[in-house]
Amino acid sequence: MNRTLKSVVMNHFRENSSIYLFTTVLLLIGVIFGAIIVNSLSYSQKEDLYYYLSRFFGQVSHGEFANASLMFKQSFIHYAKYVGLMWILGLSIIGLPIILILLFLKGIVVGFTVGFLVNQMGWYGFLLSFVSIMPQNLILIPGFIFIATAAISFSIRMIRKQFVKKVNEPIFPYFVRYSFVMAGILLIISVASSFEAYVSPVLMKNVIDVIYN
Repeated sequence: MNRTLKSVVMNHFRENSSIYLFTTVLLLIGVIFGAIIVNSLSYSQKEDLYYYLSRFFGQVSHGEFANASLMFKQSFIHYAKYVGLMWILGLSIIGLPIILILLFLKGIVVGFTVGFLVNQMGWYGFLLSFVSIMPQNLILIPGFIFIATAAISFSIRMIRKQFVKKVNEPIFPYFVRYSFVMAGILLIISVASSFEAYVSPVLMKNVIDVIYN
């Protein structure tokens, strides 16, 4: 059973290596682009953003967190909607470019958030990013790349079946595999959401206490 699973996984990565490379590079470009956007903001825009960020830090330093279970629920639903949309788009022929846009936007959000914190707070901003943003994204980003690659691969198969008449391979086995991928991604999301809800706030409070005390 383990050998069979390992064989399936290895074949998947081998067959889709070029798509994995493309999606990874696309996400990294999004991260870089997000960081560049920070430098294009005007001084007043940075000040406004930092004002709201400082208020949030003040609440965190006083232990004013949202309920952890509520945070987990909101976080899980948010990420599940995101990957669920990618999964649905993979079932359609026209969804392929939108999958790429969603992945690129994810990179922009991460790059902008980390870039803004570092730009405004220097070393402390990097430290805050390290405890509040990077840990769950180290889990989420491979998950997003995995579901995006699976969605693109399935969408390409749909396109080939629709427009290349010589291709007569059954699509249902791939659909079942594709659905299992989605189930696995939901498990990854639950781990990331748990960290974001139960661990990150405590780490953030410790870092903020160091910065402001």
